[in-house]
Amino acid sequence: MTSISKRTATHYLIAMILFSVYGIQVCPFLDSLTPAQLLTPILVAFIAQGSIRAVLEKWIQQLPYKSQVRAQFKVDIGLFLSSGILLGLYNTVLYSFPLESGGKVLVGMSVLGYLIACELALYREYQLAGELSARSEHIEPDADPYPLTHKFSWFAAICAISVIGVVFLVINKDLEWLVHTGDSIPLATSQRYILGEILFVVGIVMAYILAIILGYSRNLKFFILAENQALKQVSQGELQVEVPVTSNDEFGLMALHTNRMIQALAQRTQELSVTRDASILGLASLAETRDNETGGHILRTQNYVRALAEEMSKLPEFSDQLDQETIELLYKSAPLHDVGKVGIPDNILLKPGKLTDEEFSIMKQHPQIGADALEVAEKQLGSNSFLRIAREISLTHHEKWDGNGYPNGLKGSDIPISGRLMAVADVYDALISKRVYKPAFSHEKARDIIVEGRGSHFDPAVVDAFLSIEERFTQIAAEFSDDSLAA
Repeated sequence: MTSISKRTATHYLIAMILFSVYGIQVCPFLDSLTPAQLLTPILVAFIAQGSIRAVLEKWIQQLPYKSQVRAQFKVDIGLFLSSGILLGLYNTVLYSFPLESGGKVLVGMSVLGYLIACELALYREYQLAGELSARSEHIEPDADPYPLTHKFSWFAAICAISVIGVVFLVINKDLEWLVHTGDSIPLATSQRYILGEILFVVGIVMAYILAIILGYSRNLKFFILAENQALKQVSQGELQVEVPVTSNDEFGLMALHTNRMIQALAQRTQELSVTRDASILGLASLAETRDNETGGHILRTQNYVRALAEEMSKLPEFSDQLDQETIELLYKSAPLHDVGKVGIPDNILLKPGKLTDEEFSIMKQHPQIGADALEVAEKQLGSNSFLRIAREISLTHHEKWDGNGYPNGLKGSDIPISGRLMAVADVYDALISKRVYKPAFSHEKARDIIVEGRGSHFDPAVVDAFLSIEERFTQIAAEFSDDSLAA
């Protein structure tokens, strides 16, 4: 038996007990019956109603998800109304009770049926929401669902009318009872009896109303938590999220539109990312065309940087600095490390031989030229993590651990981690690549030169990371070699 079926059976059992007591409380004709005469038709009616409800439950489960809650509500209301009518007719035919008695029976069954139908519908909505969320499935809510404000208004009105109507029936029955008993029962006893009946009936109705309010609060909490969780993830830059669309109402529409907004934002972000990456590669390639280096240098160095950063992120002292987002930004920004070379004259940049001291002084300006250009972009577009890291890499990738680098002579940890990573990647690729002024060195020779620079040119931690993954460096060098890219 499903949780819905168990909950329904529990409600029907409670309703049968309550209705039996209700009948005695509000109808002197029912009060005149023996317990067997009163309870037998009620028991038969509820057993029949429960059996029909069990059959219809299977039909409800076969309906589309968005139709199940509404269908269940109508089924429960219809069954209680039918039982109320049949019980009233049974008493009228068998015991010649007046229509007044049948009307009270119908009112009682209608009120119980409405409250139980509301609570069960809310519970089914909650269960379906959990199932759909667990399977990452959604319903397609109606474009114009019945407004929740109208549902609240109807619920409040029906509850108020129910309480007033049932209390009126109790008072009316007790007034008739007082007339017939006369002075045989003390007034104080009569008052306690009447107030007890009223409190009982009102208490039952209010208990059901409270259960419905709690059920709705539970469902609302489910939606709000899901909505807030998704929006929180989006605010943190995670766009592969969705809000479960689990109800055919305004909240379902809100979830649907939230998902569409996230999808549009993800698409726009992807377009911007592609445009940014293309612009970076285009600008970096433009800088490389003015240099003796090749376009493969861009791809190799950015992959070296990512491999080094991922290895160093395993160390406790670097795990906070090198989270996944920062590593991705380092990878994207690395191609701009030599963008400042566009500001170096061709006679120096393309000189095949060794540079003079004066020429080298001019060449050493390229990190600052690149940083200044990226700073202009920051001022125009607003500072962001990508431009900040790109500027750091451009400015500091020629700084040395011992302070003998350029352009600012930074030393040790004063050099940003981005610049320290780029220094090893850039030098390694320059060593293994053929240039007009030198042949390509082997990996072993390049490794020995980098190890020799540990603690002087390079950050010792970065060199250690390089040695841990040197096989990965050779794989990157082969994958993005100039020959393989040309092919």
